[in-house]
Amino acid sequence: MIHTFAVTADLMLINDIQVNRLSDENIKWFWVDFDSPTEEETLLLKTYFSFHPLAIEDCLHFLQRPKLDHYEGYDFFVLHTLNQSSLTPEELDVFVGHNFIVTFHLTASVEIEFIQQRVMEDKAVLSKGAKYIYYLIMDKIVDEFFPSVYQMEDELNEIEAKDANQNLIEDVYEIRKKLLRLRRTIFPMRELLYRILNSENLIIPKDERIYFMDIYDHLLKLSEMIESNREMTADIRDSYLSINSDRMNKIMKTLTVMTSVFVPLTFIASIYGMNFEYMPELTWHFGYFGVLAIMLVVGSIMLIGLWLKGWFK
Repeated sequence: MIHTFAVTADLMLINDIQVNRLSDENIKWFWVDFDSPTEEETLLLKTYFSFHPLAIEDCLHFLQRPKLDHYEGYDFFVLHTLNQSSLTPEELDVFVGHNFIVTFHLTASVEIEFIQQRVMEDKAVLSKGAKYIYYLIMDKIVDEFFPSVYQMEDELNEIEAKDANQNLIEDVYEIRKKLLRLRRTIFPMRELLYRILNSENLIIPKDERIYFMDIYDHLLKLSEMIESNREMTADIRDSYLSINSDRMNKIMKTLTVMTSVFVPLTFIASIYGMNFEYMPELTWHFGYFGVLAIMLVVGSIMLIGLWLKGWFK
C-alpha cells in the first residue's frame, strides 16, 4: 500500500495524491510511504524515483544495519524501529532529497502512522519541508525506545528490593536478555546519529542541527540506562551467588565439625567391632562404659579444640 502526502506552494496539504502528479509545478515537497508494498508498487522505486539499485536492494533484504549512504540528489538511511512485544528491531528505509522523503517498510510502523497523523493535523509542519519530516520520524523512533527501557528498570528495582531467590534470578537473566536485544537496536542507531552529525556530505543547517543533537542526546541517555541496568543485573546475580556461596560454606562448616568429631569416635568403635578372640577389653566388666567414657572425652576435646579455633563464631 502506498500513502502519499503533497504540500503545495501555498502550503495546502493534498492527501493520497497520484504518484504521477508529484512532479507538478505547484508541489513544494512530498512524502511517499511504501507500507508493505506489492511487487508492482516496489518497482516504482526504480521506474519512477530512479533510486540506486544498491539502495533498492537494501530495502528488499532485511535486516540491514542502521546506516547512511549518499547518492546524487538524495541520501539513503536505514533505521531500526523497535517491536515492543518481542524487543527485536524492524527495518525502516528512508530516502531524503531536497523536496521529497520516501519511506519504505515491509511491516506496519506505528512511528510512521503517528507522524502521518501529525502532518494531517499540524499545519506548522507543512512549512518545514521533507528533512523536518525525517527528523520527526527519527525522534519518534527514539521516543519509542524509552518505555521498554523504563519498564525493565522498574522491574529491576522491584527485584533489588526483594530477597534474591532462584525465581528472581531467573527473572534477572530474562531481563538481561531483553537488555541485550535493546542494546543491539539502540547502539547502532546511536552510531548512525553520530555519522549524521559528523558527515561531510550531509549538510545540516545550523537551525536543524540542534534537533538531531537532541535525538543523539536521547540515544546517549538510553545507552547509559541500558549499561546501568546491565550492571545492576550483574550485581544482583553476583549478590545471589555470594549469598549462596556463604550459605554453602556454613553448611560445609557444620558438616566438617560433625565429621571431625565423629571420625575418632568411629575409629574407636570400629576397633571394638572387629570381634577378634583375644581382646582383653572385651572381658573387662566395665569395658563398655570405659570405652563410652573415652569416646565422650575424645569428642569433648575435639569440640573444645574447634571452639578455640573460632569455628563456632
